[in-house]
Amino acid sequence: MADYDFRTPRLFVEGPLAAGQTRALDRDKSHYLTHVLRLGIGDVILIFDGQSGEFVAELTASGKKGASLSVVEQTRAQTPAGMIDYLFAPLKHARLDYMVQKAVEMGAARLQPVRTSRTQTTRINLDRMRANAIEAAEQCGILSVPTIADEVRFDRLIASWDAERPIVFCDERADVQDPLLALERVKPGPLAVLIGPEGGFSDEERDMLLRLPAVVRLSLGPRILRADTAAVAALALVQATLGDWVRPG
Repeated sequence: MADYDFRTPRLFVEGPLAAGQTRALDRDKSHYLTHVLRLGIGDVILIFDGQSGEFVAELTASGKKGASLSVVEQTRAQTPAGMIDYLFAPLKHARLDYMVQKAVEMGAARLQPVRTSRTQTTRINLDRMRANAIEAAEQCGILSVPTIADEVRFDRLIASWDAERPIVFCDERADVQDPLLALERVKPGPLAVLIGPEGGFSDEERDMLLRLPAVVRLSLGPRILRADTAAVAALALVQATLGDWVRPG
């Protein structure tokens, strides 16, 4: 397991961060530290902004006007963002929350909602997605918070896609049933993982995907998985074969 400090509370704050700063917190963050966590002046937390690394900070003020932090020193340098874009058909609230949290934990660098012909959810709350992404990063010691992209229609996504960038998409009709063999076709580097809606991609959408030169169809086994489960399975396979789970040597 990575050498993280999981005992000290972690909080995402807007950057940039540097030792010696004094940072005033907004009402929500002040309430969380002083009323939910019941921290007092002199207590320490870890803070990060997704760009400057992680710092230890001391609570220096607490009151009706809000809390303030004194940034003491850096505890971890910023890690590079991952190379996986996670593209997905939106789900309903609770399952979308779960999917976003797990995608962050699995190292996705960018979350892109994609509206397909069989997508059932009519609205998506990008602010809620970002809040869930930040919460997952706070709880799991992650330093890079994924970009939350605006929703895009499937046909527009494909029309504007960089033909050289691989897309791995989950397809029950995949010609190679062994997912590890299928991923051997993918060149290491930046790529995307695409998860369709519960009803799967339409034939027209599958044809559009297969016309891309760097697309890989990924089988997830003989069982039908829900979209949020498929996301975890697909990201685990990609990270284990092409991503940052692979250790040199």
